[in-house]
This record gives sequence, C-alpha cells and structure tokens, in this order.
Amino acid sequence: MRWSQFYLFTTREVPRDAEVISHQLMVRSGMLKKLAAGIYTMMPMGQRSMAKLEAIVRRELDRSGALEVTMPTIQPAELWQESDRWSVYGKELLRIQDRHGRDFCYAPTAEEVITDAVRHDIRSYKQLPVSLYQIQTKFRDEIRPRFGLMRGREFLMKDAYSFHADADSLDQTYRAMHDAYCAILEACGLEYKVVDADTGNIGGKDSNEFMVLAETGESEIVSCECGYAANTEKAVTGELPSAPPLAAEEVAIEKVETPDLKAVPEVADFLDIEPSQMLKLMIYTSETEEPVAVAVRGDREINEIKLARLLGVDHPVLADDALVERVTGAPTGFAGPVGLSGVRFLVDRSAAALMSFACGANEVDAHFRFARWGRDADPGEVVDVLLADAGDPCPECDGTLQKTRGIETGHIFKLGTKYSENMSCNFLDAEGNDQPMIMGCYGLGIGRTVAAAIEQNHDDSGIVWPGPLAPFSVLLISLNPQDEEVVAATDELYGQLRNTGLEVLYDDRAERAGVKFNDADLIGIPVRVVVGKRGLKEGKIELSRRIDREKHLVDRADVVEKVVELSS
Repeated sequence: MRWSQFYLFTTREVPRDAEVISHQLMVRSGMLKKLAAGIYTMMPMGQRSMAKLEAIVRRELDRSGALEVTMPTIQPAELWQESDRWSVYGKELLRIQDRHGRDFCYAPTAEEVITDAVRHDIRSYKQLPVSLYQIQTKFRDEIRPRFGLMRGREFLMKDAYSFHADADSLDQTYRAMHDAYCAILEACGLEYKVVDADTGNIGGKDSNEFMVLAETGESEIVSCECGYAANTEKAVTGELPSAPPLAAEEVAIEKVETPDLKAVPEVADFLDIEPSQMLKLMIYTSETEEPVAVAVRGDREINEIKLARLLGVDHPVLADDALVERVTGAPTGFAGPVGLSGVRFLVDRSAAALMSFACGANEVDAHFRFARWGRDADPGEVVDVLLADAGDPCPECDGTLQKTRGIETGHIFKLGTKYSENMSCNFLDAEGNDQPMIMGCYGLGIGRTVAAAIEQNHDDSGIVWPGPLAPFSVLLISLNPQDEEVVAATDELYGQLRNTGLEVLYDDRAERAGVKFNDADLIGIPVRVVVGKRGLKEGKIELSRRIDREKHLVDRADVVEKVVELSS
C-alpha cells in the first residue's frame, strides 16, 4: 500500500485528554479518532492491527472447540429482568426505549442473550457441552471514561460462553479456554501473567485474569517463583512475621494522651513503637449494610474488594466523621476495639496475631497501649481482608511475593448456575431429571489488547510493534521521490517485497527525510527499508528493525531475502 493512497495522517500534538501512552500514540499515529467521551472511530491503521488480533483470536478459539456466533448489541429488558440484573447492574447499563416504549439496553455483555438462545435448543445431557463465542461491540456507560481504549464506553470484545452437564466438563473447557488465551497472547508476542482474580459483578466461582505486563499498567500483581500469581484484589499471603509484643510480660492496659495525633506513623513515633505494633480500626458502610468495624495491623492496608465480597456488597465506603463518632464515640483517628459494641467487628489475621498492641481509645486525643485480645477487647470475627504487598510470604511455598504491574486483557470465569437457574436454562440428565446447565464465561478485550501491546512496546519516539500485531510488516521509504532512478528502484523493490507475501507500506510522499523518519518511528512498523540516491550509487539499500534501529547496508540483490529474514 502506497502511503499517498492510504488514509494515514500523523500528528505531533498530544491530545489533552490522553493520559496514557497507548492513547497518545494511537491518536498521534493516526490509528484512532475521538468521537465522544470514551467513544472512538478506528481508522485504517488501527483497524489493521485490530483485524490481526481478531484473526489470532478466531484461530485459537476455533482450535479450542468453540463456535462463532454474532449476538445483537441491543437487548430486551425482559432477559435482564429474568437474570435479576436489570435493577442491580448500575448506571453503567445504558437503558433505552424503542418507539413503542419498550425497554432495551445496549449490551455491556451477553450472558442473558446466549442463555436465552441455548435454552431453546438444548434438551439433553447428550447435547452438552457447547461453547459459543462472538467478537462484538459492547457499551458500558463508565462514569469517567479514560485511557483511550483501556477504559472506553464503547469497545470491541471477544466474549465466549460454555454450557455443561457437570463440573468436570466445565473444568475441561475452562482449561481449554485458559490455554487458548495463553496461545493468543503468545502469538501476539506479548509478555503476560495469568493471575487469580475476583469475579466482580459477573458472578460465579473461580476466575483468572490474563495480564499483559507493563510498567504503566493500572493493575498490581503479586507473584512468586513457585507459580502463584494473583491481582492484589484477590491475592492472599502466608502468615505474616509476628510483630513483637509491646512488653515482654503481660502489662495492664494504659491510656496515653495523644493530642492531635491521628495517623498511625505519628502515633507510633510518639509512643516509640513500630507501626506493626499498632492496630488500625476503620469504620465502613454501604447502601445495603449497617456500619461495620474492620481492624488491620497498623502498617498494613485493608483490601476493600475482599471486604466487599465478605460483606456481600458492591462498594463498601469509609464512614464519614459523624458516623465514626456515632459508632465509636470518638472523632476519626481515635477509633479502637476496646469497649467497641453494637457493631459488627471484623479482624484481619494480621491484627488478630498481635499479642499486645496500641490502638485508639475511642475518645478524642487518646490512645491505649499494652491492649490484649480477650482481656481488653473482643477478638471479633477473624477474616482475611489484607491487601497483599511485595515481600509478603507466599501462600503456597516458602518464598516471598514480588509485585509487578499489568493490564487486564482477558478474564475467564466459572459461572456455575447463576444465569441458568434464573432463566430456566435446563437439560435432562441421564436419569431424566431436569437440571440447570453449568456455565463458563470467557472475555478478551480486542481494542484493549492492542492498546496493552503499545503500553508494553514503545519508546520515546513512538510505537515498537510486536510483529504479529503490526499494521504492516515492512515500511519502505523512498528518500528522493523526485529522483527517477530512486523512484524506479523503490517501485521495483516494492513489487518484489509484495510478491513474497509481506505487507508493505510504501512511503512515497514528497516529504523531507526527517519527516519520514520521525513518522516511521512513530508508527513503529517492525522492519524499515530505506532507498536513497547515495546508497544506490554504491549498490546498497539500508535496512533496520524498529526494535533497535541498528542500520545495515545490504547489497541490492540481497535485500528481499534479508527483509524476509528480518520479518520472520
């Protein structure tokens, strides 16, 4: 494809709303144009990368045994009411009405539609298992769309669903999908980790996320050399090293005046102890739960995702000052477990392991030290709400956890019977009994994965495409488009390269060399071929790879063979 005939317009300007590098580079390289907040037009350059990823996805999903379908993006409210999600999904669900006043939504996902399709066809266990997938547009009305394709409102997604007669069958398909996702990311040339994950509002039991590793990733991952890996929302740890007791012997609890000292570090410093020897008490509330008190060791943080799942709510929030004072009798910053009553009390394992500790005294400007569980404070319900961190013990071996950052590109779930029971998606088992089908759900963001590839592969000059996702394999540059000899040589080489099956973008523009080289770095095509007047006089053509930009002068007769070699 000649650049002069291709729809590609680059820019040096960084969009004001582009906070992450993938968003900036996709706009600057002419891949993407904003239409509205979180809604984008995919231009030809971007569409080529998306299409390459779609082809990889289809190949691996087909190999897994899944069959492709296409489901409507506009879905009737009745299905969502059957699944009990119409009223609970939240404002991210874009609700609309047709001309007859009937309620519909723009699909954020397709569990309801696929369950409705299958329940009308499958009758017997002999027809199971079934795996179906689509690559289709979705819409989630994010309150704050940001990061370009990372968190847009409208996006392209591969979603797959499987239906089974028993848990063993689901396990087999889940493993096949797990392997297919690994194969997809490996085929894209991306570094990734598979981590244990929270199921979120999709529901279900087991869940794994597929994280493309990138320093700019929005998700934190903890992992160990033994193979354990989880995002910090789900991660568990081994038993933390014990904090030393405040006194060698049992000492009576003592109240200490701590005027205007609220934060753990400043209180610990005032008491001449370590933050790990303190207990931190937080009060949470939600739309559906009464206030709950949660204790964690002073040097650690509460994992609010774990807390939400424990409480069975979507979003626990820290109580305001008035509620804290009503529950504890003291302003925020002075809460503690001693004398706490009339509220549910959860104690993280890290806090429960403290033999003696300092804590808020539930009165203004005062803290206790030498407090003990059982003697001075009710030990409450011991739970795991700890936010895992680097250096923590691994839960599966004697190693320690390391922390990296990643971008979630895929997420797979064991849904169980959450949807099939509500929507009467049943089958007859071998004994003739009616049973709900057991389901799995498997999502992979198409645009998000392309953006993640850029987050992982870029430098200060632009994109550094991994070959499988590059819009073109080769960028052919004519340095002297007014010189007939150079044009003839470049045209001849263009035809030869295309005859090998390589996808070539031929920069035949009447632009200065500096402009062409800057654009070449920006769009990031893996192999660059430069034809210039000076080189031709010596019978040489310049080749380089975008990943290292090391230049090689190659005999004109050997160029095609060398380009094919570099492109493989």
